[in-house]
Amino acid sequence: MTAPRQTLEQLRAQNAWDACAHYSKEHVNAAKALPALIMNSGLMQVLAFCHEKGKVQAEVATDLRTWLAGRFPGVFKQGADFSAFMQALMQASPADYQAINAEAFAWLKWLRQMAAARQREA
Repeated sequence: MTAPRQTLEQLRAQNAWDACAHYSKEHVNAAKALPALIMNSGLMQVLAFCHEKGKVQAEVATDLRTWLAGRFPGVFKQGADFSAFMQALMQASPADYQAINAEAFAWLKWLRQMAAARQREA
Protein backbone atom coordinates (compact mmCIF):
# COMPACT_ATOMS: atom_id res chain seq x y z
CA MET A 1 0.00 0.00 0.00
CA THR A 2 1.39 3.42 -0.95
CA ALA A 3 1.52 6.31 1.45
CA PRO A 4 -1.22 8.90 0.93
CA ARG A 5 -0.17 12.06 -0.88
CA GLN A 6 0.09 15.25 1.13
CA THR A 7 -2.44 17.99 0.49
CA LEU A 8 -1.26 21.36 -0.80
CA GLU A 9 -1.90 22.80 2.66
CA GLN A 10 0.33 20.13 4.20
CA LEU A 11 3.05 20.87 1.65
CA ARG A 12 2.84 24.59 2.39
CA ALA A 13 2.97 23.93 6.14
CA GLN A 14 5.96 21.58 5.82
CA ASN A 15 7.86 23.98 3.59
CA ALA A 16 7.17 26.94 5.87
CA TRP A 17 8.19 24.88 8.92
CA ASP A 18 11.46 23.90 7.27
CA ALA A 19 12.15 27.39 5.92
CA CYS A 20 11.84 29.10 9.29
CA ALA A 21 14.00 26.65 11.25
CA HIS A 22 16.83 29.19 11.51
CA TYR A 23 14.69 32.33 11.92
CA SER A 24 15.45 34.91 14.56
CA LYS A 25 12.88 37.26 16.13
CA GLU A 26 13.66 39.75 13.34
CA HIS A 27 12.83 37.11 10.71
CA VAL A 28 9.54 36.38 12.46
CA ASN A 29 8.66 40.08 12.43
CA ALA A 30 9.53 40.33 8.73
CA ALA A 31 7.40 37.26 7.95
CA LYS A 32 4.47 38.75 9.86
CA ALA A 33 4.77 42.05 7.97
CA LEU A 34 4.99 40.69 4.43
CA PRO A 35 1.30 39.98 3.72
CA ALA A 36 0.23 43.50 4.67
CA LEU A 37 3.08 45.00 2.69
CA ILE A 38 2.09 42.95 -0.36
CA MET A 39 -1.57 43.97 0.03
CA ASN A 40 -0.58 47.65 0.16
CA SER A 41 2.22 47.75 -2.41
CA GLY A 42 2.13 44.60 -4.53
CA LEU A 43 4.27 41.49 -4.73
CA MET A 44 6.99 42.80 -7.05
CA GLN A 45 7.43 46.03 -5.12
CA VAL A 46 7.74 44.16 -1.83
CA LEU A 47 10.21 41.63 -3.24
CA ALA A 48 12.32 44.53 -4.55
CA PHE A 49 12.09 46.27 -1.16
CA CYS A 50 13.18 43.12 0.69
CA HIS A 51 16.06 42.58 -1.72
CA GLU A 52 17.23 46.15 -1.19
CA LYS A 53 16.81 45.97 2.62
CA GLY A 54 19.20 43.07 2.85
CA LYS A 55 19.84 40.30 5.37
CA VAL A 56 16.67 39.48 7.30
CA GLN A 57 14.05 40.68 4.83
CA ALA A 58 16.03 39.27 1.90
CA GLU A 59 16.21 35.84 3.56
CA VAL A 60 12.45 35.71 4.15
CA ALA A 61 11.79 36.92 0.59
CA THR A 62 14.18 34.27 -0.75
CA ASP A 63 12.24 31.59 1.10
CA LEU A 64 9.03 32.91 -0.49
CA ARG A 65 10.62 33.03 -3.96
CA THR A 66 11.94 29.49 -3.55
CA TRP A 67 8.46 28.21 -2.69
CA LEU A 68 6.82 30.08 -5.57
CA ALA A 69 9.46 28.95 -8.07
CA GLY A 70 8.78 25.35 -7.06
CA ARG A 71 5.02 25.80 -7.38
CA PHE A 72 5.22 27.53 -10.78
CA PRO A 73 8.12 25.91 -12.64
CA GLY A 74 6.61 26.89 -16.00
CA VAL A 75 6.81 30.57 -15.06
CA PHE A 76 10.09 30.56 -13.10
CA LYS A 77 12.36 28.54 -15.35
CA GLN A 78 15.48 30.05 -13.75
CA GLY A 79 14.44 29.22 -10.18
CA ALA A 80 14.40 31.68 -7.30
CA ASP A 81 17.31 33.95 -8.34
CA PHE A 82 16.11 37.50 -7.66
CA SER A 83 16.71 39.02 -11.10
CA ALA A 84 15.38 36.07 -13.07
CA PHE A 85 12.40 35.79 -10.72
CA MET A 86 11.50 39.45 -11.15
CA GLN A 87 11.85 39.21 -14.94
CA ALA A 88 9.55 36.19 -14.94
CA LEU A 89 6.96 38.05 -12.85
CA MET A 90 7.07 41.01 -15.24
CA GLN A 91 6.49 38.68 -18.18
CA ALA A 92 3.87 36.45 -16.54
CA SER A 93 0.36 36.34 -17.92
CA PRO A 94 -2.29 38.09 -15.83
CA ALA A 95 -3.74 34.71 -14.83
CA ASP A 96 -0.33 33.39 -13.75
CA TYR A 97 0.45 36.61 -11.88
CA GLN A 98 -2.83 36.40 -9.96
CA ALA A 99 -2.21 32.73 -9.13
CA ILE A 100 1.31 33.52 -7.95
CA ASN A 101 0.00 36.32 -5.72
CA ALA A 102 -2.66 34.04 -4.25
CA GLU A 103 -0.07 31.34 -3.60
CA ALA A 104 2.26 33.87 -1.95
CA PHE A 105 -0.48 34.81 0.51
CA ALA A 106 -1.37 31.16 1.17
CA TRP A 107 2.26 30.23 1.90
CA LEU A 108 2.90 33.35 3.97
CA LYS A 109 -0.09 32.49 6.14
CA TRP A 110 1.72 29.29 7.10
CA LEU A 111 5.11 30.96 7.42
CA ARG A 112 3.76 33.54 9.86
CA GLN A 113 2.29 30.84 12.09
CA MET A 114 5.17 28.39 11.87
CA ALA A 115 7.83 31.05 12.43
CA ALA A 116 6.02 32.41 15.48
CA ALA A 117 5.53 28.89 16.87
CA ARG A 118 9.19 28.00 16.39
CA GLN A 119 10.29 31.27 17.97
CA ARG A 120 8.11 30.55 20.98
CA GLU A 121 9.78 27.13 21.35
CA ALA A 122 13.27 28.64 21.31
